[in-house]
Amino acid sequence: MKLTILGCYAATPRTITNPTSQVLEIRNRMFLIDCGEGTQVQLRKNKLKFSKINHIFISHLHGDHFYGLVGLISTFMLLNRKTDLHVYGPKGIKEIILLQLRYANSFTGYNLYFHELESKESEVVFEDDKVIVRTIPLKHRIYTNGYLFQEKAKERKLNIDAVENYKIDVAYYRKIKYGGDISLSDGTVIPNAELTFDPEPTMSYAFCSDTVYDESIVPLIENCDILYHETTFLESEADKAESTMHSTARQAAVIAQKANVKQLILGHYSTRYANIELFHQEAVGVFPNVLLADDGRIFEFD
Repeated sequence: MKLTILGCYAATPRTITNPTSQVLEIRNRMFLIDCGEGTQVQLRKNKLKFSKINHIFISHLHGDHFYGLVGLISTFMLLNRKTDLHVYGPKGIKEIILLQLRYANSFTGYNLYFHELESKESEVVFEDDKVIVRTIPLKHRIYTNGYLFQEKAKERKLNIDAVENYKIDVAYYRKIKYGGDISLSDGTVIPNAELTFDPEPTMSYAFCSDTVYDESIVPLIENCDILYHETTFLESEADKAESTMHSTARQAAVIAQKANVKQLILGHYSTRYANIELFHQEAVGVFPNVLLADDGRIFEFD
């Protein structure tokens, strides 16, 4: 699993920082999560192929999380994209984007599908044979979701020596990889455990964008491998965090601790702070496994 941070700062873009956007690569899928201004420039800087992005997940309709979307959609058109594009986000996102495209007379030459969300309960929004994505309802000033990306169980690994010893035909290998037992011609049943080794463990990634401190998300992200949680403020500005419905670094660490996640990544820093290391110092006092997101930073997990 690979996570590329395109932008992770709050509010307005600056020459040295970008608003929220990131790319998650998991099981040969590439998902774009949020799309603040400058996202497509950051994609190019990080040498990420536009053509591999088929699914975009938008957390909420504040500008620093989706103002780059219409530009990216338009660029896909200019690049003669033909592949379908799916956009997941709050109800209203379709109207906003299509209005911009209509008045620019620049409709896409590819199929553009909007999956508008309005449920306040967690729901599955994407699923294929390798990955499933669920919403994480968050509490912010407007309707907001985080997203939980989970790998599905991987194929079991063949124990070639055992398979060959029982003279099992290659036609049954796929069944064995998916956990099936095998019956020999004499009626003997060979349990799958004798024919395979355990698969590599699956991984999960939770993206929690703008939200006030909210323990109700803990059951949804419990035991997650990687948690990205917004930390707009330090604890010294906890009153501002509460009034603007954001979180502090300490609060993000408490959520990580309560959810028993393996790794916490901090981001969405207010630009009032000159040194983001302060966020790390505050969080590790509560939860030890803390990493700092920063524009262009790449995390790889296995």
